[in-house]
Amino acid sequence: MPLLAATNLHYTIGQRVILDGLTFGMEPGERVGLVGRNGCGKTTLMKIVAGALSAEAGEVSLQRGSRAGYLSQDPMLEASRSLREEAGSAFVELNRLHAEADQVFHAMETAEGDELDRLMKRHESIEKRLEAAGGYAVDHKIDAILHGLGFTDSQFGVKVGNLSGGQKGRLALAKLLLEGPDLLLLDEPTNHLDIAGREWLESFLTQEYRGAVLMVSHDRYMLDSVVSRIVEIERGRTIEYPGNYSAFCELRYERRLSQMRAYENQQTKFRHEEAYIRKYKAGQRAKQAQGRLSKLERAKRDTTLERPVEFSSMKLELPKAPRSGDQVAIVRGASKKYILRSGVAEGSEEAEGFVHGEKTLFHDLNLTISRGERWGVIGPNGAGKTSLVRAILGQLPLDSGVARLGASVAIGYFSQMSEEVPGDMVVWQFLQAAIKKENPGISMSEQAARNLAGAFLFGGDDQEKLLGVMSGGERSRARLAALLASAKNVLILDEPTNHLDISSAERLEEAIALPDEDEDGYEGTVILISHDRALIDSTCDHLLVLDGHGGCEVFVGNYTEWHRKQEQLRKQRDADAAEALRRQEAQDRRKREQQAAKASSEPPRGSKPAKGKHGGTPGGLSWMPAEKLEAEINRLNKRLVEIDTLLDTEEVYRDRDRCTSLLEERGRLAQEQERHEEEWLRRDGG
Repeated sequence: MPLLAATNLHYTIGQRVILDGLTFGMEPGERVGLVGRNGCGKTTLMKIVAGALSAEAGEVSLQRGSRAGYLSQDPMLEASRSLREEAGSAFVELNRLHAEADQVFHAMETAEGDELDRLMKRHESIEKRLEAAGGYAVDHKIDAILHGLGFTDSQFGVKVGNLSGGQKGRLALAKLLLEGPDLLLLDEPTNHLDIAGREWLESFLTQEYRGAVLMVSHDRYMLDSVVSRIVEIERGRTIEYPGNYSAFCELRYERRLSQMRAYENQQTKFRHEEAYIRKYKAGQRAKQAQGRLSKLERAKRDTTLERPVEFSSMKLELPKAPRSGDQVAIVRGASKKYILRSGVAEGSEEAEGFVHGEKTLFHDLNLTISRGERWGVIGPNGAGKTSLVRAILGQLPLDSGVARLGASVAIGYFSQMSEEVPGDMVVWQFLQAAIKKENPGISMSEQAARNLAGAFLFGGDDQEKLLGVMSGGERSRARLAALLASAKNVLILDEPTNHLDISSAERLEEAIALPDEDEDGYEGTVILISHDRALIDSTCDHLLVLDGHGGCEVFVGNYTEWHRKQEQLRKQRDADAAEALRRQEAQDRRKREQQAAKASSEPPRGSKPAKGKHGGTPGGLSWMPAEKLEAEINRLNKRLVEIDTLLDTEEVYRDRDRCTSLLEERGRLAQEQERHEEEWLRRDGG
């Protein structure tokens, strides 16, 4: 039986059809990615499945006894609670069970007879439900998920009302993951996550969470890692593709190519028929021509194929920027720190990552950016990425050191803080005005402005919409189009894909890609702040990595190459640590053996060593009193049971170092237990 079935859903906003007979389903444990252009109905479908919206027609059914959890873009949180208390409130049912168990336990203290038996059975039932709901190990789970999503212990006590918007978004995600519903409905879960948080979420969803996932995300690496099926919404209906996002891109291209060929063949056939009708409609074959006209009209009405939706049909033709100097930006000995005090907004970058006191963003940073290089600036939230860029631009003073721009540099800066756009202009008019403002004396014709808008995925109807009624993503797209067409030789892009759908992000990649053999592409310098790993990989050849603790690293290469190097370093560190541990354990074992040999050769004063068959002290333990021997056997046995229990837990067997350490300890203890039991058997047999 399917976990979710959505059948023939219809939903409209005014005259605009959002969902038009949409149907799809999901199996238990399945991971599905939901994709499509902004405004195609992804969030609408999510809300209908979650019960937050009602479809005008159609039906949604969830498997009986199953529960869906929805990550809203506007989460409802209790402002008076601390961050950790709000996260822990996910366990409402578990907390209720704990209270019920305590109540039953106290009632058992005075109960007798049948009443006691009834309470004991009830207590046993509650304990089983407690265990299924997470039992008594939820504190560790809460901490692990909060840490994974980028929160520190020092933030656990902060009131929810004092958190930034991004922190509230991450807290809402943490609560949903802690609740563990049967179906996770994740609408852009990576919006407020840095790269480390995204990678942690990928790991959690693929390795720990056992339920089903329906995900809307513009993070292509996330979709590649997590989902096994893509559902695309197009013209209010769904088209399904097996595999992850990369497989979807290939299959969609083949499908649309086939559709386009069929469409063009049909249009060619229609044109031939129309030409025949025009030629013979007034001659001897007029009657035949009239019959073919009627047949053509019926064919157009009943069998006309839709033209496939095109995402990359218009070629980008951006103006060439003037050449900059060889050195675009120079940073020497730069340091910057913040002290959080009452005039600093909790949601600002300087407040992210700590609660009170001082935070060093970067220290003694040296950097040279040369003409034509593509730099990706990465690091955790609050590491100082935007602060560094603003210091280079001269907008923010450094505590020490210098940062300056090179000669003949024309900067195009896309800030992650949404800038105002004139709401009374349509997109092509905005592009004309923006380019004229940046380049006095240069004008762009209406057709050229419309072509530019089309290249950034503004279709015919969208080009006539006022910017004031457009979504945040559409306004961001318009700002990017104007920036890229303004002939700047240095582009500084701060989180440019935050509000873009995947197709728009792919178009941005194309616009700032290195020039190819045909000289298509952007020839200037790029400084990109982003958590979008796919964007960084496709556009950057240098990385500046801020660690969030004042440290920084310069790496030549893209994100995947850097990440591969970090994995190699981590494995080497783990191997070195394991080797050091083995050496230490071997040294400790030799010391214990030496001490045992010495103890066996020098029995305690006043004791009478038992004589072996040949007068020796068998086993080296004959000096040990019987009570101590039995106590040691019991201690060893108890510890072996503890180790076996730990080795059965998922937390331990997924931790390679801890698992190895426990196995080695078990081997040593088993040998010790065997020696002690042999001595005990020798005495018992004697």
